[in-house]
Amino acid sequence: MSEKGVREETENLHCAYMRRRRLQRIAIILTQGIILIAALGLWEVGASAGWFNDFLTSQPSKIWALGLRMLRDGSLLHHTTVTFVETMLGFAAGAILGVLVAILLWWSPFVARVLDPYLVVANSTPKIALGPIFYVWLGDSLSVYGMALSISVIVTIMMVYTGFRDVDPNRVKLLRTFGANKGQILRKVVFPASVPTIMSSIKVNISLTLIGVIVGEFISSRAGLGYLIIYGGQVSAWIWSCSAWWC
Repeated sequence: MSEKGVREETENLHCAYMRRRRLQRIAIILTQGIILIAALGLWEVGASAGWFNDFLTSQPSKIWALGLRMLRDGSLLHHTTVTFVETMLGFAAGAILGVLVAILLWWSPFVARVLDPYLVVANSTPKIALGPIFYVWLGDSLSVYGMALSISVIVTIMMVYTGFRDVDPNRVKLLRTFGANKGQILRKVVFPASVPTIMSSIKVNISLTLIGVIVGEFISSRAGLGYLIIYGGQVSAWIWSCSAWWC
C-alpha cells in the first residue's frame, strides 16, 4: 500500500474513532437526561397519586412554581448571591492559607512533625460541632466564614503538602547538586509538579466550602440558602404541628 493510501486509511480510522466517541458522548448525555426526567416524572406522579406524603416531599411542579415566584420578587437572587459571595471568600481564604501552610510544612520538616498530630485531629473533628463555638467567638456574620474556612483549609493543607512530598526526589537531588537553594527548588520543581494536586484540592474544596457556608447559615445567618432551608423547615414543622393538633 502506498504512502497516500496509508495516510487515507489512518485518517479514516481516526474519523471513525472520533465518530464513535461523539456518539458515545451523545448516548451518555441522552441517558442522563432520560434518568433525570424519569425520576422527576415519578416524583410528580407519586406525589399527585398519593403514593407518599407530598407535604413532606413536595413535588417538582410546586418547587418550580415557588422558584419562579421567588425569582420574580428577587428573594431567590438575594439569598443565592449572599451564599455565593460567602462561598467564594471562604474558598479563596482557605486555598491561600492552606497553600501557605503547606509550603511552611514542606520548608521545615521540624514544623511538619510538630503539627502532624494536630492536623490529623483537626481533619477528623466534625466541623459541624464547631458551629456554635464560631458563633460565640465570631458573632453572626463572621461565624459563617469561620465554618467555611475550617472545612477548606485543613483539606487544602493536607492535600497540597502530600503533593509536595510526592514530587520525584531525583529532580530535587538534581537541583541540589547544582547548588539550588530551597526557594529555587520550590519554584522550579516542587510547586510546578504539584499543580495537578493543587487543582484537585480546589475542585474538592469548592464543594466543601459551600457545605461549610450552608452549615454556618443554619446556625447564625439571616440570609442565604442555608437560612432558606432552615426557615422552610421551621415553617413546615409549624404547619405540620398545627394540622396535627387540629386533627
